[in-house]
Amino acid sequence: MDSTGPLLGSVAVFDLETTGVDVENDRIVTAFVGVVDADGQVGRTSSWIADPGIEIPDAAAAVHGISTERARTEGRPAGDVVAEIVETLRLLLAENIPVVAYNAAFDLSLLRHEAARHALPPLDAPRPIIDPFVVDKAVDRYRKGKRTLDRAAEHYGVALDDAHEASADAIAAGRIAIAIAERFADELPDTLDALHDQQIVWAREQAESLTEYLVRVGRLEPSDALDGTWPVR
Repeated sequence: MDSTGPLLGSVAVFDLETTGVDVENDRIVTAFVGVVDADGQVGRTSSWIADPGIEIPDAAAAVHGISTERARTEGRPAGDVVAEIVETLRLLLAENIPVVAYNAAFDLSLLRHEAARHALPPLDAPRPIIDPFVVDKAVDRYRKGKRTLDRAAEHYGVALDDAHEASADAIAAGRIAIAIAERFADELPDTLDALHDQQIVWAREQAESLTEYLVRVGRLEPSDALDGTWPVR
């Protein structure tokens, strides 16, 4: 991929902070969508805080800093927030601006379930999506260490000063995606559509590989294979 490749123009960035990690049952607490240019500079942004309508567990509040009381006081109705997030992403994708989300299958799957919960039209088959979590594991497969956002940011020289805050995480993910595109230009597909489709394959292969490992070490039953569906499961 040359200097006009898809990740080196503007990218949209997206992140959710939530009540937990269950994409079907947990709820959005905060969200951020922005646009990052090829130099990593942030342009238009939108951010939200929602009243999720349920208690925010202490463990989740300790991660993102939003308590149940604060969400009820400062947050807007969850249905309104979900509708606006979906529409914001829909408009960006309609402009063919790729949406970057780190571990996109979590954020986009949870967003889909939230849309269904509030009887809203979902973000149907979103593309093009870029997931640095998936791409990094594919192009730098044998690098040791965790592939968490903070570790990836450190590896690619991206500042992440306020981890687990939606805007900071989203912007860092966008800058990581740009850095990966520059560093591994010759190993990535040439178009957004091709990159999107390749990530579907990579995500499935990565889930299969991790399933095999977890079964081998006795941490997973074969019948509980990890779901590698991407970007929405």
